[in-house]
Amino acid sequence: MRHGAWLALGAACTVLLLVVSGWSPYDRATWLMEVLPVMIVLPVLALSRRRFPLTPLLYGLIFVHALVLMMGGAYTYARVPLGFELQELLHLARNPYDKIGHFFQGFVPALAAREILVRGEHVRGARMLGFLVVCVVLAISASYELIEWAAALALGQGADEFLGTQGDPWDTQSDMFLALIGACTALLALGRIHDRQLARLRAAGN
Repeated sequence: MRHGAWLALGAACTVLLLVVSGWSPYDRATWLMEVLPVMIVLPVLALSRRRFPLTPLLYGLIFVHALVLMMGGAYTYARVPLGFELQELLHLARNPYDKIGHFFQGFVPALAAREILVRGEHVRGARMLGFLVVCVVLAISASYELIEWAAALALGQGADEFLGTQGDPWDTQSDMFLALIGACTALLALGRIHDRQLARLRAAGN
């Protein structure tokens, strides 16, 4: 299949899974807040496809991140079945699925920030690039925690499902730490693959 066909298929699957996740979610308001990034990013990617196409690696990771968000929205993060299986397997005190979400909150935005910085030639030097990517990820993570705080103030007890703290007083700090780990993992594990795909985009005139 051509690259465009894969993108169309991925977009169609994302829309279908979004509908499925919202068909009968555990909590409708929580579902909407959790999947709102998917609803925003999907049309943005469609509109920017020709003017600013992304690497196949980044498109694929965005799709995976969307799956994580939609699963969390459908069940709420504290009730995702996969999290309970991990909790039992690893003998944890709580469902860890929200930590998977925050890991991806660092992993995927790290590659997105890296792609924008490299293609725009905003940064020179691999070390400065890595530093700024991590800074962007932590800024995104901190902004999300502020949104959670605002939701808690606005909704009171109604925000419990969205927050998903499960009684952990250090939930905010551990969420940001997982995003940091995700960003560092993405840079170390996928940096070279990403560079090769960026080179192909430049060769194609993008």
